[in-house]
Amino acid sequence: MARIGFVGLGNMGAPMARNLAKAGHQVAVFDIVPAALEAASAAGLAPAASAADAARGAEVVVTMLPAGQHVRAAWLGEGGMAAASDPGAVLIDCSTIDVATAREVAAASNREMLDAPVSGGVMGAEAATLAFMVGGTKPGFARAEPILQAMGKKIVHCGEAGAGQAAKLCNNMILAATMLVTCEGFILAERLGLTHQALFDVVSNSSGNSWAMSTYCPVPGPVPGSPANRDYRPGFAAALMAKDLGLAQEAAQGSGANTPLGAQALELYQRFLDAGGGGKDFSGIIELLRKG
Repeated sequence: MARIGFVGLGNMGAPMARNLAKAGHQVAVFDIVPAALEAASAAGLAPAASAADAARGAEVVVTMLPAGQHVRAAWLGEGGMAAASDPGAVLIDCSTIDVATAREVAAASNREMLDAPVSGGVMGAEAATLAFMVGGTKPGFARAEPILQAMGKKIVHCGEAGAGQAAKLCNNMILAATMLVTCEGFILAERLGLTHQALFDVVSNSSGNSWAMSTYCPVPGPVPGSPANRDYRPGFAAALMAKDLGLAQEAAQGSGANTPLGAQALELYQRFLDAGGGGKDFSGIIELLRKG
């Protein structure tokens, strides 16, 4: 079993760290929010005095942070995690950030560093069923894979540094557009007098099926575990989806890719945020679409 430092104990990071401990690893944790650190300590994780202290002496160091500037500061800036870590440690950043920052931090860390953003939301983090998209060297991936397996069920090596972030941005752009048209399908069904359950029973067994339909259905009833049954309490907040769509559009513009549906998805999610929906699950955008 490994000695692991874990920094970033938000809605995703906290259950991920707990799953590492459940797998038998020795986990030292840190978060700048005292309540998050206290909750982790109550769950049996070892609190560290700082991010650098969490990294010091660990064989593997993991971060799950909000944005690129936080990742850069934690590893290379005042957080000092890269310098504090052992030269032989494997560093893993599970945050979703821009590709350029992921590559910059990996190059400057002078360590074996991987970008490993996740898909699966809070439910996946709690159940240890996340999908990891990993960028970095093959030797680094081989060392990190057993650690990631304690937190997820699908781990894919996508290529060199930054490739994990590239895959995540593409995935979430696809997911956002799929959720939007799934919501539109239910809205049309409502207007045509078709019940939610009838549409779900047909589409979930037909060519229109998707994860957005079968696992994360945006209306209450057909999928008991979906956020729609909890007044859209977030598994994956709309504000985070908008952030990822913004990163995807930034990458599209930088690479010259034509992504009109991705751009439209960003526009719609920004409208949802402007209407106060940022704290709701991203599937809650059906409420905005119903209003026209």
